[in-house]
Amino acid sequence: MARDLREIFEKERKQKSFKMTEGHEDRFFSKLEKELPKDPPKRKVISLWMQIAASVVVAVGLSVYYFNNNGGTVEPDEKITVVDKETPGNEAQGISLGDLSPDLKKIETYYTTNINLQLSELADDPGNKELVGSYMDRLAELNKEYQRLNEELNDFGPNDQTIGALINNLQLRLQLLQKLKSKLNQLKSSKNEQESSNIV
Repeated sequence: MARDLREIFEKERKQKSFKMTEGHEDRFFSKLEKELPKDPPKRKVISLWMQIAASVVVAVGLSVYYFNNNGGTVEPDEKITVVDKETPGNEAQGISLGDLSPDLKKIETYYTTNINLQLSELADDPGNKELVGSYMDRLAELNKEYQRLNEELNDFGPNDQTIGALINNLQLRLQLLQKLKSKLNQLKSSKNEQESSNIV
């Protein structure tokens, strides 16, 4: 009693012939034009920006990875403070800001990554060594304060004041490095202007 479904469908197709009414295609296209927007879709523009943003994020990530693994040679007399959560001192301390919640971990990772990126972008110019040194001293003070706040977090437990102070410390360090970068760019542009005026 088994019947092949293909044969059944083939017989049914031959017996019934379906015909579209006249003008059906024209009516369909006119309804379609009414429903579709006339403007080009903005999704393409957004996707273009998303592609650009994604490639910038990948480029920054790769440059930070490359700098940390290959190009991170520092002269012994230089004092560069790098924010590193994975130091042996932090293991003995217990919890850190990122251990409290996923949101705080995102905040801590964002700031530490940007601080390390700003540090990696500093140009090594002997003429600016004094300016860079003063900023690095201030950065070292903020780093010590961060360690003290982290100890307080472990001793007394998490509270709003300590968490806020830790986040503010990270923000201050990033702002400090951004100011340093801005001042170095100003000095560089003023030197370029002086050289161009001397040439003329």
